[in-house]
Amino acid sequence: MNSLQNKDHKKIGVGIIFNQQGEILIDRRLNSGEMAGLWEFPGGKIEPNETVEECIQREITEELGILVKVGKQLEVIEHNYPKFIVTIFFHYCQHISGSPQAIECSEFRWVKPTELNHYSFPKANYQIIKLLTSAN
Repeated sequence: MNSLQNKDHKKIGVGIIFNQQGEILIDRRLNSGEMAGLWEFPGGKIEPNETVEECIQREITEELGILVKVGKQLEVIEHNYPKFIVTIFFHYCQHISGSPQAIECSEFRWVKPTELNHYSFPKANYQIIKLLTSAN
């Protein structure tokens, strides 16, 4: 029997949020739970009967207290971690209103795409970071 079949498969919606200065919003995971303390692009698990776009909008409001307009899909990445498989749907987002707050994260920062390599992200994010840094 294939061990991949026994793994939990998580589907995640993630927003790549740019500001007027061309910086991207990242946040740091809480210091407990899976991948504690690592930086990430805001987003989370897609709930049953929820579209990717609805998930991204909901998760960003819950995490950071801001409203975004979800735009076109940038990339879909599947990554096989030791304990689970994750499929991440990355979408460009436009910041509509609100000032970011660390609600369900320990901190957040606006960073230039070229600075993304200075932060520790979960492995599944490095493919998208490469894409974002090569685009600039």
